[in-house]
Amino acid sequence: MDMKKVVALKVMVVLALSVTAIGCKKSSSSKNSSRATGWQINDREGGFQYNTSFKEQETAPGLVFIEGGTFTKGKVQDDVMHDWNNTPTQQHVQSFYMDETEVTNIMYLEYLDWIKRVYPPSDENFRAIYQGALPDTLVWRNRLGFNEIMTENYLRHPGYAEYPVVGVSWIQAVEYANWRSDRVNEYYLEQAGYLKRDAKTLDVNADQTFSTDTYINAPTLTYGGNEEIINPDTRGRRNVTTDADGNETGIYATRETGIISPKYRLPTETEWEYAALGLGELRSYNMYRGRKKYPWDGQYTRSGKRKVRGDQLANFKQGKGDYGGIQGWSDDGADITNAVKSYEPNDFGLYDMAGNVAEWVADVYRPIIDDEFNDFNYYRGNVYTKNAITEDGTVKVVTADEIVYDTLSNGKLIARNLPGEILQVPVDENETYLRTNFDRSNAINFRDGDKRSSRYFESFNDDEELDNNSKSETQQMYNSPKHRITRDSLGNIIREFDKSNNRSSLINDKVRVYKGGSWKDREYWLDPAQRRYFPQDMATDYIGFRCAMSRVGSKSKSKNKTKN
Repeated sequence: MDMKKVVALKVMVVLALSVTAIGCKKSSSSKNSSRATGWQINDREGGFQYNTSFKEQETAPGLVFIEGGTFTKGKVQDDVMHDWNNTPTQQHVQSFYMDETEVTNIMYLEYLDWIKRVYPPSDENFRAIYQGALPDTLVWRNRLGFNEIMTENYLRHPGYAEYPVVGVSWIQAVEYANWRSDRVNEYYLEQAGYLKRDAKTLDVNADQTFSTDTYINAPTLTYGGNEEIINPDTRGRRNVTTDADGNETGIYATRETGIISPKYRLPTETEWEYAALGLGELRSYNMYRGRKKYPWDGQYTRSGKRKVRGDQLANFKQGKGDYGGIQGWSDDGADITNAVKSYEPNDFGLYDMAGNVAEWVADVYRPIIDDEFNDFNYYRGNVYTKNAITEDGTVKVVTADEIVYDTLSNGKLIARNLPGEILQVPVDENETYLRTNFDRSNAINFRDGDKRSSRYFESFNDDEELDNNSKSETQQMYNSPKHRITRDSLGNIIREFDKSNNRSSLINDKVRVYKGGSWKDREYWLDPAQRRYFPQDMATDYIGFRCAMSRVGSKSKSKNKTKN
């Protein structure tokens, strides 16, 4: 080949490689270049900091992913109780996460241990915090039954470690979920180098606690402002930069880092029912239209698989005086509750979505489901709050001597807030003025019990102001007893019982939905669409709970992405 042609060919190859290299470099750095301004994101010299490498939400401890979709909610297969408290509606559920199992005794005991160490009940100022978190073990007692073995042992004995916790009220379940959120985020921040390693167990006390909301809004107030904990020398994976004045930035994690997880919470009724049905792998038209009776496939409670044919698929009461079946092949393996994962999971990988214990969900109970207003993530129970702001413009963080206790209907005390948390106040006109999507802090009674939803609307007085949060008795759709409980100056309980004969309902704004059958229920209640209610501050031996978490980002979980 001519030497000139060889040289020309080499030059072309070099130019091609150079262009390729430039292209690769541009491609690899494009994610840190703003498509709005062209400026650099995550510049080491300061500027806008953002996790441009975030792939997808990491599955938090104990949870499984539930991909959202549409389904027929409230399609009960039988109504032998004639409750008429459900309306089949087409609903869409966003993707979310849910606990693989019910919260167990050992999981709840970890919570009690933390409360006891941080707020020792020997301290008079904190005694009610621990007492308010304790499950009611007396729920096992029966006037004509010998159940003291469960009263004394069920919560704490290792033999029941993996059994679902019971005796927990709805309020206590919510508080557990809040505590769990803070502990998991505390762990994530430690692992990422934003907090001192093992601070959660070694340094925490009533004056130095971690709250996720406090860390996001005022990180310097976390742990009581202890710099040794919130600014450790070892910064791990921090993206620390310097601003124009030479001050370090990025030393605290923000939501933009993707490290802070959404909160654990109780699932909504819609989420729980959708997850229990386990429609993820089904392609049957009948099942899609709401004709699936149990969390498993089929119309029977016994397995049809050859290897385990005849085995019960859930823990429930099979008949009068029959809580487990005849000993042997007919037995479901339990008389009271059973250890979690004792039965096969549904198609979402969730255990005990029928039987074992019924479960609290987030919703306030109403027999009427408003299907005309919302068919997306339906939920009744919203109470909107905001952070309290002090006179100097900073958030108000509760201190150890500012704990407020609420007296429940049964006389028990429960802490409304804990030290280290941001004080919450109702939203006001600053947030609601001229809005079309909400107009008040408490939305529990929206389209419920007022002119637009009552069949007795003719009897309403048009001249009288109709406030959804405070109606006269004649205007209330749900006329429940109004017992009063107060305390005198010495702290003694004063109980005033409502003895009126004019009450027509037990339903009010403080009764919550619980779903699923339990060890104490007949087969009828195993249908995920069935719903019942119970006072939010009371507990039983057959209601437990599991937590959920919202999904951020994509609807589907990517199978080819590495967890962040």
